[in-house]
Amino acid sequence: MGDKSTIQRVLLTGATGFVGSALYPALVDAGFDVVCATRSPERARREQPEKTWVGLDVEDGASVRRAMEGCDAAYYLVHRMSDAEDYEARETSAAMNFLEAATRAGVKRIVYLGGVKPRREPSRHLRSRLVTGAILRSGEVCTIELRASMIIGAGSASWQLLRDISVRLPMMLCPRWLRNRTEPVAIDDVVRALAAALTLEHEGSASFDIPGPEVVTFQECVRRAAEAVGNDPVMVNVPLLTPHLSTYWLRLVTGTNLHLARELVEGLKTDLLARDARFWELIGVEELVSIDEAIARALKAEPSGGNTYERAIKRVYRDPHASA
Repeated sequence: MGDKSTIQRVLLTGATGFVGSALYPALVDAGFDVVCATRSPERARREQPEKTWVGLDVEDGASVRRAMEGCDAAYYLVHRMSDAEDYEARETSAAMNFLEAATRAGVKRIVYLGGVKPRREPSRHLRSRLVTGAILRSGEVCTIELRASMIIGAGSASWQLLRDISVRLPMMLCPRWLRNRTEPVAIDDVVRALAAALTLEHEGSASFDIPGPEVVTFQECVRRAAEAVGNDPVMVNVPLLTPHLSTYWLRLVTGTNLHLARELVEGLKTDLLARDARFWELIGVEELVSIDEAIARALKAEPSGGNTYERAIKRVYRDPHASA
């Protein structure tokens, strides 16, 4: 396992998503033949004709088997939590479809990006991510599961939520759960980890955490993101306001899918800390992108570098009657 000479053709699920889009050029640069999977292949071919596309719906076992044909390895970068309330059962079924198809196709490795396992009872979203990883690791195909907490990068749902809160709220009531800790990791480092996992010398399946370089509270993340755009919100600590109640004001703050935002916030009710950072040692990464640099890169990658939007927001803060 892990011998690059045995892995040439790679199936990339979630290819139109945040992580998949970022990972694709790294795989191509490394010399892999990448097959991009999506539920809407015709639209994808029109928009990105330079890529090889195949239709795939992880809930349709036949489509997964067709997409997997001829592939030596596969990335599992999909989730359903923004689709419906019953996403846990759907994600379980999808993971089983994927593993069955990979086994039948003789795939040598699956690489899966999941979430950090909290010390306490996980939220529904995190539990589903962990179950998906356990299913993929339970089969004969060598599966490397990488677990991240918050990923910072333009296009990330958790980053958009953080950014919107930081920019749009001149004052914040900060409940106790915002003081829980996390280890945010830059999308650039996530891509490095995912690419390296494809050829990692490792017998059998395993899970590894991929923490960022610093342990911070979620409140500190908000403060740093706000500082990066020149905002200085007043933060008032309060003892109440649960993650569930906090989701009600999210509809006033963020453009993130509300169901998705609610699930993400529920996941913040406990520390999200890595067991260790040994995966970075295994792949030879000595220095990670700092949180502040990750935030700066994420803002720069947004349309117009985020500048026009941020100026408009801050102008409205100064003059409530101004037009954004």
